[in-house]
Amino acid sequence: MSGAIQDGTAGSGTTEAPVPPRGSLRALLPALAGHRAMMARTCATAVVEQGSLVTLLTLAAHTVGTAVTEDRAPSAETVAALVLLVLVRALTTWREMDLSHDLAYRVLAELRVRVFDGLARSAPARVAGKRSGELAATAMTDVEALEFFYAHTTAQLLASGVVFTGGTVTLAMLEPWLLVAVLPVAALLAAAPFADARGRAARGARTRAAAAKLSADTVDTVDGLRELLAFGGLASRRGQLAEQGRRVGEAQRAEATWEAMAAAVRDLLIVCAVLGVVAAAAQSVTSGRLHGAWAPAAMALALSVLGPVAESARALSQAMGLRAAAARVDAAMRAPALAPPPAASCTLPPGPLGVRFRQVSFDYGGQPVLVGVDLTVPAGRTLALVGASGAGKSTCAHLLARFWDPVAGAVLLVPDGGAPIDIRDLSDAQLRAAVAVVGQDTPLFHGTFADNLRLGAPGADDRVLAEIASLCGVDGIGSLDTPVGERGSTVSGGQRARIALARALVPGPRVLVLDETTAHLDNAGDARLAAALGAGNRTTIVIAHRRATIRRADRVAVLEAGRVAEEGTWEELTARPDSALNRVLATTPS
Repeated sequence: MSGAIQDGTAGSGTTEAPVPPRGSLRALLPALAGHRAMMARTCATAVVEQGSLVTLLTLAAHTVGTAVTEDRAPSAETVAALVLLVLVRALTTWREMDLSHDLAYRVLAELRVRVFDGLARSAPARVAGKRSGELAATAMTDVEALEFFYAHTTAQLLASGVVFTGGTVTLAMLEPWLLVAVLPVAALLAAAPFADARGRAARGARTRAAAAKLSADTVDTVDGLRELLAFGGLASRRGQLAEQGRRVGEAQRAEATWEAMAAAVRDLLIVCAVLGVVAAAAQSVTSGRLHGAWAPAAMALALSVLGPVAESARALSQAMGLRAAAARVDAAMRAPALAPPPAASCTLPPGPLGVRFRQVSFDYGGQPVLVGVDLTVPAGRTLALVGASGAGKSTCAHLLARFWDPVAGAVLLVPDGGAPIDIRDLSDAQLRAAVAVVGQDTPLFHGTFADNLRLGAPGADDRVLAEIASLCGVDGIGSLDTPVGERGSTVSGGQRARIALARALVPGPRVLVLDETTAHLDNAGDARLAAALGAGNRTTIVIAHRRATIRRADRVAVLEAGRVAEEGTWEELTARPDSALNRVLATTPS
């Protein structure tokens, strides 16, 4: 379970969050670039849909005005036109919704992939310290929230602008004085969303932050359900979830309240427009500038062109509340690569590979972890990397896997009889095929044993899987079709270690790094795995505290404070009473 939630407030009971920067939504507009044709169809359909409604209302009002002032029934052509407009309106309304949502969901699918790519590209630094529920909220909930922006805002604004422009031009030709009542209200409607843009963004940010924390709390609770039951903490945890849910509700109510007030302001502006249009139309009819039959039509036209503007103002208001979601998604997609790909990759020759750390230094945010580490593991040999917690052992494994790049020095793969190759000059695929790292707590995925074993080699056949499963003792746990629970919940720690090791061996790596992988195994299981790993000409780096595991290595290197304190065989190092290895062994169980 991850750490406790930090509220970000001092007893306020609300979840504070930084106001997202302006332009967060604009930054996501380029995602539409790959869908220009669909975007054009959506906009054209929206223009026809809105324009048909304006035309329908104007023609209907003119028909009524003619019937009242001239006592004349509408012609067959007028009735046919009205029926046609109703059908066009119905059809284009459906079609616009279909196209806009199709467009939105296509874009969202791409955004999810780009968010995942960003997380993978910047992992593990971006993921380290992050709560899985918060990351899931960005990858899923925040992306999903942007559906409204892509489906109901972009095409809507463009179509409203076209229809309003066409309507006002027509109105100017019919009776320019009506624009005096229409244009000010339209300007206020368009400006209203921007008047409280910062407040809307802040309220949206609070909602997103509260929802992300609730997601993180929920994931923590599910993951730690056994511990909560064992220690009697379920009731307390339930109370925390209820409190977090209350905060989400408060944030959502605050957004809804302000949006209701904004809707009331928009309605009041429309009422003012109605009064202004009625007054202007009455004055125009009285002065003889507007024929009586055209008065209802002019009024309908003036008011109907405001409809799309008001709807666009509503959509824009809601979209501004999504700035926080947009900012989080954009930040995830733009996350910098901690291990950028090479401009031109080298090719690893076949055969055994050795490993060399050449004057490698590394730090986490300015805190030195490795300082000038110089270490060589010949091809086909086994090195035990030993040291107290925090000495930099796992960092060496992460640098060899190129989760990070060193701030100084280089990590090299040394072909047998060939020139060393900096791993920064290898493509990711080549590096993953050559080097496998099995961590201390490697998660398994929901599926069968076979599904997990094929993670690094999807094309591996059952025969290969069965051989490696037998080699690592996985066959004693179950068959290849045996289901594995999420995160390996249905197997023990030792069994999970065996499966993780077998999964690393399936692709046939030439360099294998075991970071406390055998810590959960008993002595017999550790010895069996050691015998299995001794087969072949694989280079192995073992990070371990168990004496039997260290003793089996060809050489031992001891790290102290990020430096190689000493290196040699087990016999050489343990023979000196004052050796760094003996100091480490004195603090660890046998």
